[in-house]
Amino acid sequence: MAMPEHQTPLIATIAAGLMLAFVFGLIAHRLRVQPLVGYLLAGVVVGPYTPGFEADPALAAELAEIGVILLMFGVGLHFSLKDLMSVARIAVPGAVGQIAVATLMGAGLSWTLGWSPMAGFVFGLALSVASTVVLIRALQDNRILETSRGRIAVGWLVVEDLAMVLALVLLPALATATAGDGVPASRIAFYLLITLAKVSVFLAIMLIVGRRLIPWLMHHTAHTGSRELFRLAVYAIALGVAFGAAKLFGVSFALGAFFAGMVMGESYLSQQATEEAMPLRDAFAVLFFVSVGMLLNPMVFVEAPLALLGTVAIIVIGKSVVAYLIVRAFRHSNSTALTIAASLAQIGEFSFILIGLGMELKMVPTEARDLVLAGAIISIVLNPLAFLAMERLRRGQPATAPTDSGASVEPVGTLQPTRLSGHDVLIGYGRVGSLIGKALAQDGKMLVIETTDEGIEKARLAGAEVIVGNAADRAILTAANVAGARRLFVTIPEPFEAGQAVQQARSANPALDILARAHSNAAVDHLKKLGANLVVLGESEIADRMLERARRDPAPISQNEHPLTKS
Repeated sequence: MAMPEHQTPLIATIAAGLMLAFVFGLIAHRLRVQPLVGYLLAGVVVGPYTPGFEADPALAAELAEIGVILLMFGVGLHFSLKDLMSVARIAVPGAVGQIAVATLMGAGLSWTLGWSPMAGFVFGLALSVASTVVLIRALQDNRILETSRGRIAVGWLVVEDLAMVLALVLLPALATATAGDGVPASRIAFYLLITLAKVSVFLAIMLIVGRRLIPWLMHHTAHTGSRELFRLAVYAIALGVAFGAAKLFGVSFALGAFFAGMVMGESYLSQQATEEAMPLRDAFAVLFFVSVGMLLNPMVFVEAPLALLGTVAIIVIGKSVVAYLIVRAFRHSNSTALTIAASLAQIGEFSFILIGLGMELKMVPTEARDLVLAGAIISIVLNPLAFLAMERLRRGQPATAPTDSGASVEPVGTLQPTRLSGHDVLIGYGRVGSLIGKALAQDGKMLVIETTDEGIEKARLAGAEVIVGNAADRAILTAANVAGARRLFVTIPEPFEAGQAVQQARSANPALDILARAHSNAAVDHLKKLGANLVVLGESEIADRMLERARRDPAPISQNEHPLTKS
């Protein structure tokens, strides 16, 4: 008797998408290309335009919608008005000007292809916004994220993201208002006003009620002591607010999720909320890129090579030149202008969301989507070359070129090694690392390896020399001179990165005294096998300290104590 066949298109779509995304992402990483390119190619493989297994496009679209919600929720969590205001004088006018010019360039290309003005507007808008994911990775790889020009680039992208959030709100209204021929301007204005009124009501509720209710709910959930409930609260708020905003106010899922994240970001529990949201967000973000790749028709490379060449030229050359000229016009340094230009020479997640919405609203032809997707893949692959070109253009400048703030920074692609020897190297300056750092700072020979803004600032205030980067990178450990150090403190909680750092440090210095932390017995064994001299397990140390106190100074027995407790 034959077993019944299980109808599991959802499981098949998720399984195939994640497995192929992993394989292609790994290949992309080995080729020193953004893993995002691999995720898109995985989608092409399981899409309807290639032979073999075909994932369910309807289910993939639903999964992608969840990915969009969680991506925008993460953008809202990390949105900092303070950071934006610090670079607003260049980031706001620069981003707005660059978006306007890039949109016009995209509209001009669409005009030569015979598209409608509205299709050209949406197409140009999709080409105007760069990927924050790709930008942050590129700045980190080139070790300029923490510099003045790195902060300007991030602020520029934040302004672009906010502009795209507004575009997601207004596009449906524009589509409705222009759904016929010869539409009067009064009708367009009416629909836009209705949409802005709905959005205003939603924003008012979020800023007045949400700013009180969401942090209170998070704090109350945290006090239950259940990490499972706290994690559930994060996802419930992200998805619940996004769904409610769409159903009650006609606002996009993306805008609802963005404001849910922004409001939650004001809570002191925002860092914990970010950590809990990351795993599911990353998984669905991968599925989002896979679903986007499913929409790409590879024949666009053959059938429309000139249009694709024009699209890539706008993304890689046009936007970069415009951004460079704008930054120089605001009297910023050549170094800053080159950094911004290289940073914007790509497109990503917001471009996919915009062009997808344009397709859904029947505002753009299918060819526009194919050109955007193919242009994104090519521009992301070429982006490291843009930074390499920027470095070569800067080679004529001094090793420590002045920034706009008057401070000196390292040139792109270089890492200044420390001059310390016989020193202590501290990996991580969080809750544990900062406690150790305060004691080590008295010796005056401490070097900290850190990646977060908060940790870097605290370490520098403590008087430590700081190297910005991932300690699992051999180049970072070499720059920290672990070969000449006396001790290495590994305080980061991630066992994989900690293990990589321990193993490479032990290889560089067999006599190094390595002290690490762990969160499980398995992590203790793992780190010891890789070369750590001492691995501290938090729970064991707490138990030892409590027992030590009890044995040294036993408390008097209360007269009201139960007899069974006296033994």
